Order: sequence, then C-alpha cells, then structure tokens
Amino acid sequence: MSVRIAIDGKLPARAGLTAAALRKAAEFFADSSARRIHSPPWRQVEVHLLGDAESAAVNEEIMGHTGPTDVITQRYDAIPGEPDGLVGELFINTDCACREGAKRPRWSPARELLLYAAHGMDHLSGADDSTEAGYRRMRRRELAWMSRLAKIQKGRI
Repeated sequence: MSVRIAIDGKLPARAGLTAAALRKAAEFFADSSARRIHSPPWRQVEVHLLGDAESAAVNEEIMGHTGPTDVITQRYDAIPGEPDGLVGELFINTDCACREGAKRPRWSPARELLLYAAHGMDHLSGADDSTEAGYRRMRRRELAWMSRLAKIQKGRI
C-alpha cells in the first residue's frame, strides 16, 4: 500500500520547490518514518502549506501556543471499518522555511521545507524532541533521510 500525500495550499515561488517534489519527498519520509516504528504504513497524509498568520492560528488552536512555528502535526489511527494504515496532517509554515532557509550557509528555503516535512513525519511516528537528546536524535535521523532522498534523486535537493 502506498501513502497518499495531498498538498493543500501553495508553495511560494521563493521556496524553490514544486508541489510534485514536496509530494515525492513526503512519500519518502512517510515510508521512512513507518519503517522506523515498524508500524502499519501511512495511508494518507495531508500537507497544509501555511504562512505565519495561519501557522499562529493553528498553533494556538491545536497546541495552545502563541505565535507561528515551523511545523505542527496531527496523527489519527484508523477507526474500525476503515482500511489499515495511519492518517496524519502536517501544517508546514512556508514563510518560516523561506526566512530560515535563506539564513543558513549552504542551505536553501527548499531544503528547509523538506526538513520541516521530514521533522513532521518523524513527529507523526512518535518521535519526541522535548529533550536535548531527543532533539539531536530526531535531527540526525531527519538529515539522514534527506541525504538518502538526495542520493535517490541524484542530488537535486
């Protein structure tokens, strides 16, 4: 069973990434995250592309936090009668990705967006970055996923 990735919203031109490339990367990260936890595969993940204002509203509503953030996740297990597989949502802040990606040497807004997608999928599979050690484990794993994706795509990210 392959994951269905739906993209909701628009990528700003300055992001330097197409929706098709984001979808392919999200599929790869979903597969990687499911293998990490030996869970049923992801059935569907909805990727919502938001700006700072929308991110702040979702962050307040879902997390109870004030202000925009990079990525917010929601995971839903299948209810009885539905096909097997996990369902999730990623709320990715494209303004934040463009801003932060432009600041880092040898980085880009496109890579920052992909990092947020990997980070969100890692959270959807239960990874926790609330401690320094957890944060470091997640970041190593996410960068490894991005590196494997780049090799598969022959360095195009």
